[in-house]
Amino acid sequence: MAAGGNSRASRESRERARLYAARQQFHEGRLRRRTRDNLVAGIAGGALILALFASQAIYFTTGPGAPAPSPTVSTTPTPQATPTPTTTGDPTPTPSVTP
Repeated sequence: MAAGGNSRASRESRERARLYAARQQFHEGRLRRRTRDNLVAGIAGGALILALFASQAIYFTTGPGAPAPSPTVSTTPTPQATPTPTTTGDPTPTPSVTP
């Protein structure tokens, strides 16, 4: 019976070692997946932020958010009125009396 107990303990020891190795492999796989997922999420988030900035810039420079054009100053001269001469007296001549 002593030989049967030894093989049973050996078999249980091998089973524990196999389960331990499987757990370690599973854990390492999860770590690699988390790292990959974080990298993908970081790249996607960065691309999303860049797209948001670009869309805001386009909207406010060319879209309905663009400022209205201000009127420009024209350099063509405007015609000015000529001053009218003013008279300081009676415009009608006075008859002179000759005797």
